[in-house]
Amino acid sequence: MTKRTSAKYKIDRRMGENLWGRPKSPVNKRDYGPGQHGQRRRTKLSDFGLQLRAKQKLKGYYGDLTEKQFRRVYSEAERQKGDTGENLIGLLERRLDALVFRAKFVVTIFAARQFVNHGHVMVNGKRVNIPSYKLNVGDVVEIRGKSKQLTMVLEGIDLPERDVPDYVAVNYSKMTAELTRVPQLGDVPYAVSMEPNLVVEYYAKN
Repeated sequence: MTKRTSAKYKIDRRMGENLWGRPKSPVNKRDYGPGQHGQRRRTKLSDFGLQLRAKQKLKGYYGDLTEKQFRRVYSEAERQKGDTGENLIGLLERRLDALVFRAKFVVTIFAARQFVNHGHVMVNGKRVNIPSYKLNVGDVVEIRGKSKQLTMVLEGIDLPERDVPDYVAVNYSKMTAELTRVPQLGDVPYAVSMEPNLVVEYYAKN
């Protein structure tokens, strides 16, 4: 088991939810936290606890971003016009690794980050190896040359447990994906409930 895979399952256990809807998630068998105290009765969370949990869940979903990375995205969402929570979701979904994941070019968001890092992806014909690269509507993401035949790509495309959302237009014959619009919370196919409004409340107080 790789470090990334281990981290992914630890996040599921810590949250007590199958964040990505994966059939192999340990939460499917043990819906309690890890460690010797994991089976203790769960106490009711305070308002702060609920807000912190919402932040940790959203942060973990996108590849367990660091607090610095996530705070930077939140600050940008806050500066934009409109609802900060919706802006936050839109910015997270505009990340290059998020679109590679949504297009089903890879199986997990962790694999998407690694895939981009290793230089397998182009944006509008130019090689980009920064997972946090912010896409604009109309940008076309393409898998490079021989990378199109990688086993991880073929496995991702055939993955039956999730569908490509309607704000991503995918052409598997050319191995391209286009961001057709910036999604709102209700458009994003999360496997669990996300509460960006609580994330906004968390940062408003901290």
